[in-house]
Amino acid sequence: MKARLVTATVLMATLAITVTPLPVQASAAPVYPPAAEHGWVTSTLRHMSLEQKVGQLFSTYVYGGDAAEPTAADRAANRAAFGVETPAEVIDRFHLGGVIYFSWSHNLDSPRQIATLSNGLQRAALGDGAKGRVPLLISTDQEQGVVLRMPAPAAQFPGAMALGAGRSPQAAYTAAEITGRELRAVGIHQPYAPIADVNINPDNPVIGVRSFGADPALVAELTAAQVAGFEDGAGVTSVAKHFPGHGDTADDSHTGLPVIDHSRAEWERIDAPPFRRAVAAGVDSIMTAHIVVPALDPSGAPATLSPAILTGVLRGELGFRGVIVTDALNMAAVRQKYGDDRVPVLALKAGADQLLMPPDLRLARDAVLRAVATGELTEQRIDESARRILAMKYRQGLAGSPMADVDEAVRTVGAPPHIATVAQVTDPTLTAVRNDAGLLPLTHANRSVLVTGWNSAAFAPIAAVAGGFTARGARATAQPATLPSDAVIAATAAKAADHDLTVVLVNKAWDDVVTDPRGTQRRLVAALVDTGKPVVAVAVRDPYDIAYLPGVTTYLTTYSYTVAAMDALVRALHGELSPSGRLPVTIPTAEGAGTVLYPYGHGLTW
Repeated sequence: MKARLVTATVLMATLAITVTPLPVQASAAPVYPPAAEHGWVTSTLRHMSLEQKVGQLFSTYVYGGDAAEPTAADRAANRAAFGVETPAEVIDRFHLGGVIYFSWSHNLDSPRQIATLSNGLQRAALGDGAKGRVPLLISTDQEQGVVLRMPAPAAQFPGAMALGAGRSPQAAYTAAEITGRELRAVGIHQPYAPIADVNINPDNPVIGVRSFGADPALVAELTAAQVAGFEDGAGVTSVAKHFPGHGDTADDSHTGLPVIDHSRAEWERIDAPPFRRAVAAGVDSIMTAHIVVPALDPSGAPATLSPAILTGVLRGELGFRGVIVTDALNMAAVRQKYGDDRVPVLALKAGADQLLMPPDLRLARDAVLRAVATGELTEQRIDESARRILAMKYRQGLAGSPMADVDEAVRTVGAPPHIATVAQVTDPTLTAVRNDAGLLPLTHANRSVLVTGWNSAAFAPIAAVAGGFTARGARATAQPATLPSDAVIAATAAKAADHDLTVVLVNKAWDDVVTDPRGTQRRLVAALVDTGKPVVAVAVRDPYDIAYLPGVTTYLTTYSYTVAAMDALVRALHGELSPSGRLPVTIPTAEGAGTVLYPYGHGLTW
């Protein structure tokens, strides 16, 4: 910890200060001398049974917003998945080392509820305090931007690609620091962030805006900044993902097994730098990718199950000594070739430590125990991973203080200084890509405006943008048209013809395979352009959409649809904010073949 604090101090001293950093609070993890850590880990491990040590290696979801009294529906879901009814019983039965929160498993509501759930799960893990009982490591995917789990009032920062557009390591550090503080306040100590993938493939269906961009140096710099923000600023454990690099694939590892055809030299130049910087910054944990990289392992094994990649490259060549966590084991990429009973065993043999979300927890746990019994795995190998996980928990302060202060959680999550900082970080990320007709900034407010296109029930960006126009004197109409039918497209175009201006939001309009297989967003925009009325198109996710929207002459990208992103958009449209974001990726033409439509670094202002 002390060595990493020096790294963070040096980093912060060299960054251009664009966002005022918050003072370090007492909630950060305490710094213990190495001897104390070693003593606790060794003593704890000595008193654990084999079943308890194996349980420490697993982290999975549980259903319910209360550890002991979930709803009837959540009881049924737990019973079907785990054979017991409550989250507390799941922890106790399987001796789980970790739990991951999701909204779909009903874990995330208010700060008070989340902190109370965390405390209930910790009590279940610790039981009566007998030796061998260990506090949980609670995690969630709080990447920010388009992947965030903590609902409002939690601070909702821009995601990685937006931060890449802003080019500020200080902003990346601050976003991670505040995010980590809010998570820690509710008892979550492991945000699965930052993304260290270099997104050089515009057709990447799974990474995209979750990456800082296409330049390895930029991605490496912002990855290191966020590692420092999470770990030294907030006292939580960061997770750099997805090793050895998921940025150049057109396949989604949730549904298939991607192959990365980079040569070894290309991997060293493109994919490796962010992970090397993360390791140098003292990252506590690195997540594997379910991808095949023949240049690193010609066997065809996905990285998660590859000794050559995890033990040979990550541990041996990069010198990583922390916890290797698998990506979710219920994803198709590792299930297509191997049985669910073999995947956890092969992952441990490859060098992984933390096994995330097996599709059948009982089957996976029993498979590992059976592998030890038959000699395929040794208990010493189990001890190695358990020791790393225990050491990480100790460094987070969980050995001495695993409980969240519920009242402090309510005060911390969404605190006014945090929300103000969200705007400071978000504003410089907005990127104006095209303004051919000089439509922007808008010169008068007394106009009728139709705001339409893609919408989110959780964030309501259409209503937010329309409300911003109304607040400035316009007559604004909000009409969501997410993946509209032909009839809705025709009706929306007819309405646009009766307005002075249309603002249309698009989300991955380029993806006519998965996200928009009928190309409805493209057809909607084309119909709006055909009205002859001015149209402002806004990509609220991937910036690549402009290549698929012929006729659009005014185009901006916000990289996400958070409240702060939509507020920045409205202010920029009205000239109250000068766009300063620069593309962190290259936008090719729709035909591809290496033809550039907008280069890396492009960005307009006014």
